Amino acid sequence: MNEKSILVVEDEPSIAEVVGLYLSRAGFQVQTAKDGRQARSMLEKKIPDLVVMDIMLPEIDGLTLTRWLRDNSNVPIIMVTARREEIDRIAGLEMGADDYVVKPFSPQELVSRVRAVLRRVGRDQVEAESERALSFSTITIDPRTRVVTVKESQIELTAKEFDMLYLLARYPKQVFTRDQLLERVWGRADYIDPGTVTVHVRRLREKIESNASAPKYIITVWGVGYKFES
Repeated sequence: MNEKSILVVEDEPSIAEVVGLYLSRAGFQVQTAKDGRQARSMLEKKIPDLVVMDIMLPEIDGLTLTRWLRDNSNVPIIMVTARREEIDRIAGLEMGADDYVVKPFSPQELVSRVRAVLRRVGRDQVEAESERALSFSTITIDPRTRVVTVKESQIELTAKEFDMLYLLARYPKQVFTRDQLLERVWGRADYIDPGTVTVHVRRLREKIESNASAPKYIITVWGVGYKFES
């Protein structure tokens, strides 16, 4: 099996060195970038299997780089932050990050997070390849190309928006709680604010519904969660 490639974007040399050492020992091919501009230059040449990226970076900050990455690829991203404010965690996740760790963190924990995200992404890809496109009256969702069309026009979704929509649409009328959506879409529910689900649902409605204030597809089941009406 080929070694998975990891790009570590970290401006603190000591942290970059330790993270790179632990990931290398775990069998990953590791490259490092000291700031957002260098990272973008490297990413424009080749997309790795996963990116570990600090939010606070010189030149181009981590959130801006995440937004750029999500416009150009579905590479998994684990964000690293020294800030503990909830708004920073949610901002990174909303822009498409797959997981995050807060400094100071255990390098072994980070390795475990990397492995978990790669396993989940690999499992999702296998499942997507075995699934057919879902078609409804005005919406088509293709898991193989990750393309969504509404009234024959392709719309842009973040990775997490697509994953949530596809999960709901695969099981029409089934009600998912917020914790279930966090577990199925983000991989775990114990560290992410349930409000993240609410934000993603709102954004999905704005993109796929004719009237986001009176949705016909993504329906709120008050006191429980959400379901997809076909």
